Amino acid sequence: METSQLDSTVTKNRPYKEINMPQSKDVLYTAKEHTTGGRDGGSSTSSDGRLDIKLSVPGKPGAGTNPEQLFAAGWSACFIGAMRIAAAAMKVRFPEDGAIDAEVDLCSNNDGYFLQARLNISLPGLDREVAQAIADAAHQTCPYSKATRGNIDVTINLL
Repeated sequence: METSQLDSTVTKNRPYKEINMPQSKDVLYTAKEHTTGGRDGGSSTSSDGRLDIKLSVPGKPGAGTNPEQLFAAGWSACFIGAMRIAAAAMKVRFPEDGAIDAEVDLCSNNDGYFLQARLNISLPGLDREVAQAIADAAHQTCPYSKATRGNIDVTINLL
């Protein structure tokens, strides 16, 4: 089979919608992880050795973390960064004790597994309207928020 025929066959048989996004030449960072065994007793190690973790199934005993915890940690850390940028643009001092309690649910139904999430944001000392504007701006610019938009149910709660 010729390459063009193979590409056409592979594309037709994909069970997902392919999205063609413009590729940037301005890559700021590439995370590289090597994972074996999956969430049931596997492990994941970053190429620079800074992350070396054991994996476990959510809700079951065992040493290690799970992909949902990692996703929640990554998203909340990135979102705080986006809020800091938004606050600076609004000339508002970001509170030192600003925090996010991220909750990522692994769910299932007749269609299979899916995620849903809540970002519970605390910005002590800021007027509620200002805090809401910062959270809203961050949700528009955070790469994790962009990646999940339209794909999973997300609730942003300002505490």
